[in-house]
Amino acid sequence: MYVLARRWFQAKDFRFMSSSSTTAAADTQGRQNASPNRLIFISVLVATMGALAFGYDTGIIAGALPFMTLPADQGGLGLNAYSEGMITASLIVGAAFGSLASGYISDRFGRRLTLRLLSVLFIAGALGTAIAPSIPFMVAARFLLGIAVGGGSATVPVFIAEIAGPSRRARLVSRNELMIVSGQLLAYVLSAVMAALLHTPGIWRYMLAIAMVPGVLLLIGTFFVPPSPRWLASKGRFDEAQDVLEQLRSNKNDAQREVDEMKAQDEQARNRPKAKELLRQRWVIKLLLIGIGLGFTAQLTGVNAFMYYTPIILKNTGMGTNAALTATIGNGVVSVIATLLGIWAIGRYGRRHLLMTGLVMVILMQAALGCVLQFMPQNLTQSYTALACILVFLLFMQMCISPVYWLLMSELFPMQVRGLLTGTAVSMQWLFNASVAFTFPIAVDTIGNPTFFIFAAINVGSLIFVFLCLPETKGKSLEQIEKHLKKEL
Repeated sequence: MYVLARRWFQAKDFRFMSSSSTTAAADTQGRQNASPNRLIFISVLVATMGALAFGYDTGIIAGALPFMTLPADQGGLGLNAYSEGMITASLIVGAAFGSLASGYISDRFGRRLTLRLLSVLFIAGALGTAIAPSIPFMVAARFLLGIAVGGGSATVPVFIAEIAGPSRRARLVSRNELMIVSGQLLAYVLSAVMAALLHTPGIWRYMLAIAMVPGVLLLIGTFFVPPSPRWLASKGRFDEAQDVLEQLRSNKNDAQREVDEMKAQDEQARNRPKAKELLRQRWVIKLLLIGIGLGFTAQLTGVNAFMYYTPIILKNTGMGTNAALTATIGNGVVSVIATLLGIWAIGRYGRRHLLMTGLVMVILMQAALGCVLQFMPQNLTQSYTALACILVFLLFMQMCISPVYWLLMSELFPMQVRGLLTGTAVSMQWLFNASVAFTFPIAVDTIGNPTFFIFAAINVGSLIFVFLCLPETKGKSLEQIEKHLKKEL
């Protein structure tokens, strides 16, 4: 498993070199013999256990819902359209709170400690969902789990961006998205396998309990990774930041150059308003609004309507439950392939170009799916044509939109308030996600198939927003991005 994971995460530039002889502070002694590239690999792998948990927790609900809708005497919770939406959306509302709170906590106490705290919440929330005796208990447990998911979604990309150098940042941060979709694929595969092999009441409880595993791995792993050097620098701990960077960089000159940049930025920050005053400055407010707008763009594609409800959509075309769960594996496979393509593309093309390409294809596929469901007769041909539209949609969504969104969340905001603004923007993204998750089953139940035409129309507006408002950040260090955006906005 380690070798397989290593091949996944290791880019061509991950050539293993001899370790720096520098030893950081006492808490880094266990890492002193690791080569720089190996330490980055371990750090990214550990941090993205949070992303794996994120993906599994958001994906497994698609497989669990058909069994949770069964009556209580058959092992379910007797869900209807309203309670389905409540249970699905409760995690997402929790994620909005978690991402907002984690922004403050990670700025105050550090990215690593925040990830450790979130791992405990992952474990507790997953256990709660697995043993839930009633709908209210399930909603509460999913809300707790959502706090961990949201906190991880805001903290993991920032942590990875802050340990990566400028040349690797895009590819390494994109591995966060790769682990999210890998977690979703794992959830879909396990759902289908367990549905086929296990015929016991309450099978959904086993599906949900497995979510504790990545939480445990994240908790253990945080004791083997360094703190963020940029967070250390933000606290004036430049010697510690340099020690960490010398472990993370193959060339000491690169480490020194980054420290010099951080010192220069800190010197400028001394002449700058304090964080509270900075938040009132026009360019920072514009950046926050752009970040919130990007969250709207990502979620109002309707991607999570497919991630959460594809089995329900396919069942409505006449496909059986087990067949629908098996077909949903295609969602996960396409998402993983698309994210791998996205990791390649994001290093070659600008953020704006990828986002706009993805949105054009999303609009076309939403309109096509609406036509298939509205005008084709209900039979197996309709089922597979609808599935094809969903898969093409996901290909461009996960290749062009999702990885770019998470990368921009780690790049856009100034260091002084990066955790807070990233948390705020991501929390709004989760609220948009919750609105889609909650309203989608109700909209399909009341409006029907024209729901997909509404998504297509909204995405036209998102395309215009990206064209007019999104700045390009490709090829710049985090410090250069901050300087450029302050000047341009």
